[in-house]
This record gives sequence, C-alpha cells and structure tokens, in this order.
Amino acid sequence: MNTPLPDVPEVRVVGLPQLTQGFDLIERLDLAMHLKVHGPLEPVGGERLARLADDISLRGRGGAGFPFGRKLRAVAEAAIRRGVRPVVVVNGSEGEPACRKDTVLLNRAPHLILDGALLAAEALGARTLVVAVTRNSTEISLRAALAERGLSDRRGQQLRARVVRTPERMVSGEASAVIRAIGGGPALPPGRRERASESGVGGAPTLLSNAETFAQLAVAARIGAHRYAHAGLEQEPGTVLLTLSGAVARPMVVEVPTGVPLRYVLQLAGAPPVPQGVLTGGYHGNWIDSAAVHEAVVSRASLAAVGGSLGAGAILPIGPETCPLGEAQRVANWLAAETAGQCGPCRLGLPAAAGGLSDVLNGGGPAALEALREVVQAVKGRGACKHPDGSARFFASTLSAFTDDLAAHVLDGGCGRPTTGVLPLPAPGYQDVEESVPSGERLAVDWTLCQGHGLCADIVPELIRMGADGFPVLADASVPTHLRGRAQRAVGRCPALALRLEQAAAPKERPALPASNRKALGSGRS
Repeated sequence: MNTPLPDVPEVRVVGLPQLTQGFDLIERLDLAMHLKVHGPLEPVGGERLARLADDISLRGRGGAGFPFGRKLRAVAEAAIRRGVRPVVVVNGSEGEPACRKDTVLLNRAPHLILDGALLAAEALGARTLVVAVTRNSTEISLRAALAERGLSDRRGQQLRARVVRTPERMVSGEASAVIRAIGGGPALPPGRRERASESGVGGAPTLLSNAETFAQLAVAARIGAHRYAHAGLEQEPGTVLLTLSGAVARPMVVEVPTGVPLRYVLQLAGAPPVPQGVLTGGYHGNWIDSAAVHEAVVSRASLAAVGGSLGAGAILPIGPETCPLGEAQRVANWLAAETAGQCGPCRLGLPAAAGGLSDVLNGGGPAALEALREVVQAVKGRGACKHPDGSARFFASTLSAFTDDLAAHVLDGGCGRPTTGVLPLPAPGYQDVEESVPSGERLAVDWTLCQGHGLCADIVPELIRMGADGFPVLADASVPTHLRGRAQRAVGRCPALALRLEQAAAPKERPALPASNRKALGSGRS
C-alpha cells in the first residue's frame, strides 16, 4: 500500500487552538492576517525570555526534549565569554516520513515560527537567522514570509535572514547535519559531537531548535505563562502537535492539550478500536500495546511510563489484519538505507539488523533471532550520530512488543498475515542526489550457483555478511549510492557468477513464508 503523507494533511484541534489559531479562517496566514489573529508582539529581554521558557516547561519539540531555557542561557553565556555574535537557527528539516507537524506550521503559520525566532535573536543580540527546510512547499512559504517582513540576507541589514534547503532524509534533520549544511557542507552529521551552543554555524554559539518550539515560545510571549498554563497538565502545560498516520481513516496533524487521553486522539483519526500496537515517537520511537493506549495520556511523562515516547509527535497505530514484524521490516530497510555511512554502527550494523529481521521473518528460527538481538545490542551507544541509537531503539521495541508474532515466526514459520504497508514511507525518488541515498538497486543471489566463497562479504561488508551456514546473507535494503561502486566490484569478483545488481522492486503485500522456505536466509538451497 504505502501512501506517503501529503505535505499538509488535514489539521484538527482538541479544545482551544493556540498554534493553529486562524486555520479555520484561511489556508495560510500571511503577515497581515497573522497580526489580526495573534496580535502584535513586544521584545522580551534575554533572562526574562529564559524564565518564560522555564515557567512553561518548554522543551524542544523535535524529539530530544532539551529544556529551551537552559539552551538559551548556554548560548548567551558562550557568546559573552567569547565576545562573538550568536546565530539563531530554526530547524524545519522534517525528513521522517511519519512527521508533518513542522511542515504544517511552516506552510500555514510561518510568521508564528518567525516571531519566536526573532524574539530569541533580539534577546541574544544575534545578527543572523537561518531557517532550514526540506520541502518545496516549506521553502516557498518561508521565503514569502521573510519577504513580507522585509528580511533578507543582504549585507548591511541589522538582521540577515535566509532559508537553507536540506535533503528529505532522516539524518539531515539532526542538529549537527543542519549546521553542516548551513556552512555549505553535506547535510550529514560530521561524525563528532559538538555542542551547537558552543560552536555552531561558522563556529559561533548557535541557538538551534525546531519549528514548533519557536512557535510555542511566540504564543507564550503573547499570552504569558499563567494563561499559557490554562491548557494542559501542570507539569507539562500547553498544547502539542501530533502527526497521526498508519492504520487511520484520516491521516492528520492535531493540536491537543497535554493530558488528553491517547485513545481519544486515535479515535479522532479513525484508528482501530483495539490496535495491535501503536508506534509512538516515530521511527526512532517505541511501540506500546492496546492496554497501554488506554492508560496513556498525551504527555512526555505519561507515554514514557507505559514504555512509549513523545519524540517528534508521530503516532502510528496498526490494526490486527497486518503482520507487525513485516511492517517493521519495511521501516527497518528504510532506516538501513538512511545511514550516513560514516561509522560502523550505521554502515555495518543497521543493514545487518535489517537483514537479521528478514532472517527471522523468513524462517531462520531461534538462531536468527539470537543473531538479530546481538546485532541490535552491538549498535547501541556506538554511533557517531543519533541515527544508530534511534534505529536500535526501534528494533529492540519491535522485538519486545510483538512477542506472540515473534514466536509464530520463529517457531511456526510465520503468523499467517500479510504485510499491508500501512506505515508511511517516502515514494521512490523522493531524495536529492547525494552520497548515502538509496540507488534504487539491490543485490541479489542466484542460490543455484552460489558456492559460499565469501569474497563478496569481504568487498562490501555493509551489505553482505556470512551466515552461520557458510553462505552469504544480504541486507534486505536498497544499495546506498556511496556503496554502489563496491557492490558492482563484488558482483564482478564473484567466482561463481552468482551475485547480481537488480532494480529494487516496489513493496508488495507479502504473506508469511512457510518454515521450509529458507531461500532468503542465504542457505544456498532451493
């Protein structure tokens, strides 16, 4: 199935709108309409702005959840200590296929985001503002919003503002990748961890937070902390934006106060009454079961208490008619292809984990399951960026959430249900051309010819490993562009002429395989 989410899906609100105020009046709030709906905004001093962020418990809404007030103070202290002007960056790079909340804000309420960013820039004395976006629609909207305010990147302006386009990729939205792209480099994590508050854009202290965070700051600065706290929980006041997709009748972005029951939000989108599982926090998040859904409310603490996560606000239920491990396999292949290709856990671990999950699905038995657990454990905490850890979390959560299905595949050869492709993934060809993106080709083996020499695994270990039976096991994922040359070399070096590159097929419904079919395991036997 796999229908990618539109840039701007349906938008709903529970209770009184804050971020989505005016959406019932007009499709996009230009500057004039924005001021009519939200009113003017006065500058706020640095420490006062940080206290406001503390008073409303404002945390980053991009997934990490770092306290905004602490980040603001850290940038200010670094700028004063070093005697340099800081930079403010709005991270609107939303490369995860299950997230659209920031894209909705950037398209429909760009001036609310700019309000928060300009408040922070004024408080810090910044003279540079950068907005990073991933899509054509968001780039057009932001450029128009800057023009409406008379902001540009021309020399001589008191504040220079510009829009930077990043590829629509999972790793491109990480803070370090955004900073690298702003500096003219590839939109990939640099392989070393540095605090943006100390050294970010151009080496200057940089305040980087995601689009919704700045919009929340603008709302709070207008109405004050007391009124802001009228909505939501005492510990996590205000509203949050959620993207609901997966097995829902109506994919949507919804603004809800914290404390609203999660089951009510799912009902609003037309999710199954008793979902088989709900993926919370997106593809770097955690699965929860139907019992946890009935316990949880929309909040960071409540979701964590039942084993879930708020993350970037993506909520994806699946129904009882699909194979959950098959759904996870599709996402695993995508996560493996999204690798930055710069460290072992990404280059080797994620393709191996995707291949290991394929082994389990295709009848590999307890040995395949144990091998998969070992690979996932080896990936944790060793990556140069957050992508391996987030992906390992998804794998580990999948294995712990669907134990009955796992037992059916490991012991009985399958659960008997097809994979319907209910979790959204990008359409083919969605990415900009650069290293590490999928090439659209995959490796395949003619098992009637393969003799298990193992030369292919030596040449491209990121995609091929040797199984316990002495035959190669291929990652069930598209060959990344930066590995295509070595994949071709592996094909050419195969003594038995058993290896080939072929066009990756579009996803199809896949029924569970019987236990006797071990072709995908690389056993070398039909």
